[in-house]
Amino acid sequence: MNRPFRLEPLGDVHDRAAFTCGREPLDRYFHTQATQDIRRRIATCFVAVEEATGKLAAYYTIASACIPTPDLPPEITKRLPRYPAIPAVRIGRLAVDLNFHGRGLGAALLADALRRVLLSPPVVFALLVDAKDDEAVAFYRHHGFLPLIHQPRTLFLPLATAEKTLL
Repeated sequence: MNRPFRLEPLGDVHDRAAFTCGREPLDRYFHTQATQDIRRRIATCFVAVEEATGKLAAYYTIASACIPTPDLPPEITKRLPRYPAIPAVRIGRLAVDLNFHGRGLGAALLADALRRVLLSPPVVFALLVDAKDDEAVAFYRHHGFLPLIHQPRTLFLPLATAEKTLL
């Protein structure tokens, strides 16, 4: 990520009131529910903060998840154990404030999430995301994510693939 931003866990010091990405469900979640999910250990949230102003420029959440094995493409499942589900980490939400669009923050947050998952102790097969609309599907497809067979707006990126692109 460019130097003008720092990435850190969401905390009480962050003023979320002015954040708006233009998608009401993502804004509402960030304003009212993110800290509850963190406290309940359902998800964790990371924010990009502009160094010069301290403004919140973007955020993403991650949480543990699983992918039902039948939902994966056959070319993927033929190399996996015959478990009913495969462990994954879900990007629950990823949003960039309208004032910071076009700076590559979405891709930078995605790369940060991948690095965190690759370095974390629990072993998982893939990063999972539920795309909110066709624009989000296109964003994740551009970054190598593949759709689940029965849920085309739920996409996954095998961590073995991600590791090759990051290292």
